[in-house]
Amino acid sequence: MTVAVIEVASGGVTTPLGFKAAGLSAGIKASGAPDLALLVSDVPATAAAVFTINRAQAAPVVVSREHLERSRGVVRALIVNSGCANACTGDEGLRAARTMAAETARLVGCPVEQVFVASTGVIGVALPIEKICRGVPAALRALAADQGAAAARAIMTTDPFPKEGAARASIAGRDIVVGGMAKGSGMIEPMMATMLGFVTTDAAVPPPLLDRALREAVDDTFNAITVDGECSTNDCVLLLANGASGITIDDASYPAFLAALRTVCLELALGIVRGGEARPSS
Repeated sequence: MTVAVIEVASGGVTTPLGFKAAGLSAGIKASGAPDLALLVSDVPATAAAVFTINRAQAAPVVVSREHLERSRGVVRALIVNSGCANACTGDEGLRAARTMAAETARLVGCPVEQVFVASTGVIGVALPIEKICRGVPAALRALAADQGAAAARAIMTTDPFPKEGAARASIAGRDIVVGGMAKGSGMIEPMMATMLGFVTTDAAVPPPLLDRALREAVDDTFNAITVDGECSTNDCVLLLANGASGITIDDASYPAFLAALRTVCLELALGIVRGGEARPSS
């Protein structure tokens, strides 16, 4: 079987078939900059995730872990806000994260446990959940396959530029695509740190292989970078596989899939480091 991996010159989280995204301002950031991103798979996707090892776990991390366990690793939608980390916010923060997921599930039309929630920004501040609830319907209306770049901008905090990447793997003459977006600029060290990464593929990947691939790719990309040696509360990398290409990854095609996944994760991780280098020193 001839296998080739081809880097895509441009593209991101909606480059694989069957994914739509949106990014807009919900009014969380005082600047009015984009601060709410929505990513939806046309069909429920198999999911794998890795999370921060910080002992302090932000509310969205707690809720997303719960949802992945309850859904047995199935995700239909991802909702992300920037400008407020919803970390160190106690029971109020957990209620806000659950409300964020529930409102997204209601509008997308999926079980709440199929919604993955993430937040990034200032720690210790209450999440303005009413603003998010007002923003989600607008995000749903804006969903499109060409709005991956808008979503990548909406998850930025101190990042000087958005991070996107995509790669294509040819397997027995047929293509699968991996795409992704990430944010992160400061507080980056090995074993995650303050960063979010969201990666998609239109391949169908059995859960054991998907989890294995994500961990292998993260180990020598996201977990191999450092900016200022600090650790955070909200970090996660999520990988979604929706099967829209009609190609199923097995043991024989796994190396090609992993190569494409690593290509994307490396591009995103290097973008985080470049972004950290671009920030002015204090």
